Amino acid sequence: MAAHDKVRAKKSLGQHFLHDEGIARKITEGLQLSKEAIHVLEIGPGMGVLTKYLIQNPLIDLKVIEIDRDSVAYLKKHYPALDNRIHEGDFLDIDLYTVFEGKFSIIGNFPYNISSQIFFRVLEQRNRVDQVVCMLQKEVADRIAAKHGNKTYGILSVLLQTFYNIESLMKVPPGVFTPPPKVMSAVIRLVRNERSHLPCDEKLFVTVVKTGFNQRRKTLRNALKNLTLSSDVVALPVLDKRAEQLSVEDFIQLTQVIEKSRAGQHGV
Repeated sequence: MAAHDKVRAKKSLGQHFLHDEGIARKITEGLQLSKEAIHVLEIGPGMGVLTKYLIQNPLIDLKVIEIDRDSVAYLKKHYPALDNRIHEGDFLDIDLYTVFEGKFSIIGNFPYNISSQIFFRVLEQRNRVDQVVCMLQKEVADRIAAKHGNKTYGILSVLLQTFYNIESLMKVPPGVFTPPPKVMSAVIRLVRNERSHLPCDEKLFVTVVKTGFNQRRKTLRNALKNLTLSSDVVALPVLDKRAEQLSVEDFIQLTQVIEKSRAGQHGV
């Protein structure tokens, strides 16, 4: 690949390359650093617009994961310091223990078409992922950061806010990308909170949240019908509400009640 060659954005990979250096620097400054170096995994570095700032920071032990072969070749050529730090593959499939054994943070301009899947993977790894700083479609960023009572509040909002404190950092217009996306983008930061585990069955909690939002216009009494709730649970006033009206704590409490009721039914 000639030195002047650029990587062509591939629609199939949802690539939009950021070319604004000021925004790139601000995104990398979104990582909360302490006096000790932290492990950082960059997802989808592309042509290295964030990488160049991350790799020169002595407090960052950087590794990158890139699915696009052209981008991998470009990075190897233009950022020789990345040698042995590039993992070629898909973040959704890779064994993350081969990247970092312990805790790490994530940064990246996430491909819009898989951003939700990336966050579900983060949730799986939540006891290892300390923070996430990412740019994604503004609509998705707003949804993730939305508080209960908001129309955009949904499944990802609840599940991520259960384990992370979420902060919106900035909006990003389409014109700073090649090619420009048809939507606004935004940068958000997720920082792991103090909750080490849920005081209820986690699988049931996820089921209650997902089932509640799958028919979000209905009251929870109707939306949760398929969970075959006992009559004492069905009578609860909280089930008069819709899913978007419940906070994380409300969902935890509701799951606890359902779990207790089921244990009683089975004579546990």
